[in-house]
Amino acid sequence: MERIILWSMLIIGIALLFFSLRKPPTKDLILIFLLTSFFSTFLGVIVVEEKMLEYPISFLSNYFSSSILYEHLILPVVCIYFYQATYYSRYPSIILKCTLYTAFLTIIEVIFERYTDLIKYHTWTWIHTFISIFFLFMFIRILMQLINKQER
Repeated sequence: MERIILWSMLIIGIALLFFSLRKPPTKDLILIFLLTSFFSTFLGVIVVEEKMLEYPISFLSNYFSSSILYEHLILPVVCIYFYQATYYSRYPSIILKCTLYTAFLTIIEVIFERYTDLIKYHTWTWIHTFISIFFLFMFIRILMQLINKQER
């Protein structure tokens, strides 16, 4: 069952990535994808190496102890959609949308933790997930705002 979920997530992630890059500004979206992947890798490696959580079943588990599918595809793609949803928004709306996107990802993770062997919490909790994703998304959003301000 877990392998079916992983393959489904891979296919859905690639499809969502394809559709997300069809809207301009494409260079911003690619940069968001890469920055999110870059920063989530650091957090993911630290959390797994500190044995706060583990991924018993994952893609390329012989080479990576963290979830490469989540950190390098799913999370960056969702961050792209968050950025697109908040492109013309003001900060109260950005914070609300960030909360909703983060809650969605956290709920999915909690379901996977409880009912599958895809992820197992040790000292990590859903609150850690929520806070880390929320701040990562806000950081990427603010960083992109600063980058775009410098270009104008």
